[in-house]
Amino acid sequence: MTPAPRVKSQLTVGIALRMGDIAGKPGAVLRKGDPDAGGILVVLHGKDGLSVLSRVTDSDGGHAWLRATGATPVDQEAADAYVARQVRFDPDLWVLEFEAHDLLPPFEAKIL
Repeated sequence: MTPAPRVKSQLTVGIALRMGDIAGKPGAVLRKGDPDAGGILVVLHGKDGLSVLSRVTDSDGGHAWLRATGATPVDQEAADAYVARQVRFDPDLWVLEFEAHDLLPPFEAKIL
């Protein structure tokens, strides 16, 4: 099976932000990572708390998103702690945030 083509992280981030603007879910870059191959975390601010999504590779070799902080919303402190741990592990990591009352990203995403 041929893996999905790799899109540069900076381009993926730009597309996600643009799609957020279109969907009425404004976003921002909290941390810039490696423009070519940096990992991406997305913090979603919902009405009941926050959720952090982490971009992963699925079993087919494509991109998917994992609810890294769990299935239920967390508070700001828990989300910040998770992001800080991941940044210490991967200094090339991008961190985005979106206002998403439904805790769904504003871009097409397969969520695991």
